[in-house]
Amino acid sequence: MTLRVSGKQVDVGESLRNYAEARIAESVEKYFDGSFSGHMTLEKEGIGFKSDCVVHLDTGMVLQASGSDGDPQKSFELAAEHIEKRLRRYKRKLKNHRNEKNLAIEAAYGVLEHPDAHEEVAEDFTPVVIAESTSPIRAMSVGDAVMELDLVDAPVVVFRNAGDDGINIVYKRKDGHIGWVNPTLAK
Repeated sequence: MTLRVSGKQVDVGESLRNYAEARIAESVEKYFDGSFSGHMTLEKEGIGFKSDCVVHLDTGMVLQASGSDGDPQKSFELAAEHIEKRLRRYKRKLKNHRNEKNLAIEAAYGVLEHPDAHEEVAEDFTPVVIAESTSPIRAMSVGDAVMELDLVDAPVVVFRNAGDDGINIVYKRKDGHIGWVNPTLAK
């Protein structure tokens, strides 16, 4: 159970470091028996502070939250409350779906460089891959994938549908709703 606490152009004192480690450990232990790792980053944002917190559970779930406030400890506390809320939702979902299989397969993914929205894009522009790695694709229901989309606060989740064993995608639409892609082979 480790939490790395760091600051971006801010000196994080020992008091805040100890408080953050204890607060996240308490939240995780409240809902899970397993271990976790993660990091919390505090940075100056305008006249206040922003805390970004990422927690990796040993079940494979990644929880991410952030909080902003004029006080660094309060900004962290907001992020910690979001983490705890997501842990509570995740545990409730696990209780409801305890008997489903949760097998994972490996899949490669890449991050493409995106041109600025205000710049004109040349006709011969091709995006550059700036990050590439392999991550597991877990088997889950569409409801679980939507829950993970909310827990991780990600724009998209790729998963293996437990119902039909196909690769599916859920994503956040611009209008605030959730989209679901269930591809089929073209004939």
